[in-house]
Amino acid sequence: MADTNKKIQEGLELIRSAEKFLKTSLLKWRPEYELAADEYNKAATCFRIAKSFEQCKECLLKAAECHKQNRSWFHAAKSIEQALLVSKDLGDLREVSQLAERACSLYQQHGSYDAGAGVLDKAAKILEQTQPEQALALYQRAADVCMGEDSTRQAAEYISKTARILVKLQLYDKAATAIRQEIGLHQQSEHLPAIGRLAVALVLVQLARGDTVAAEKAFKEWGNCCEAPEVQTLEMLLTAYDEEDPDAACRALNSPFIKHMDVEYSRLARDLPLPKGPDVAPPKASVIPGAAPSYVSPNANKPQGDNSSDAGKGEAETPANAKEGSDDEYDEGLC
Repeated sequence: MADTNKKIQEGLELIRSAEKFLKTSLLKWRPEYELAADEYNKAATCFRIAKSFEQCKECLLKAAECHKQNRSWFHAAKSIEQALLVSKDLGDLREVSQLAERACSLYQQHGSYDAGAGVLDKAAKILEQTQPEQALALYQRAADVCMGEDSTRQAAEYISKTARILVKLQLYDKAATAIRQEIGLHQQSEHLPAIGRLAVALVLVQLARGDTVAAEKAFKEWGNCCEAPEVQTLEMLLTAYDEEDPDAACRALNSPFIKHMDVEYSRLARDLPLPKGPDVAPPKASVIPGAAPSYVSPNANKPQGDNSSDAGKGEAETPANAKEGSDDEYDEGLC
């Protein structure tokens, strides 16, 4: 406890020293930004040792501002990157994405594009579990930075991370687009084994979308980059879905090379809905021997509107000539 208080007091003293370097006077017209930044960095180290992460982060951001005023872009970006990591220790991830973007821009101003993509990658890894949408944006931004410098291999790696997160979030349409983009980058670097693995992933994603036609098209387009066992397994899988054979599809999805793919794709294969199989008509009900005959209502053959059985009988027994005579009597009465 005593050492902690000692470090905090030392840090506060360094902050006061930095503020003195930033002041101007009659004989000192310009602040000494470089010296102030050094003092802020030392204070940040003291606060980090004392586990006062809030004060540590504040000092790092002030040091970054001093480096910016001194046009030292690389050191300013480095201070912001350290503040980003302190945010993780602090448990406050609200500003991680924003700090990563600021640091990347400063690294790019200095010309350190790899460092810029690296800080975006670090921030995305921090956010991937709790805020995957922000991690997606950071990985895509890192890929754009690498493509701007013709670093296709590194860009493909960041796009691969993007595709895996999309599969995890079950955004299969976007995942298919990302996999195609990754295949295009590997085509530029002529990395055929990677294309073969991605062809398998694309087939699985298309099947997860419920589009067997697109899955077959992906296999026809990229299957020549697959190895022989992969080709055989994909042929078995697509045939099983085409013929609606769930057992064959299950055997194909349990193949070793699919199980040893990236975790997101192996889980996708495990949870992939199997074909339901051909429709089978339900069996007809059999007649039970010795059963009672079916019930037939006695009123089934009566004309509608006849509610009395006796009335029906009376009408049935009335002769036809009697009915005609009654009609004649009515005729005479009317005349």
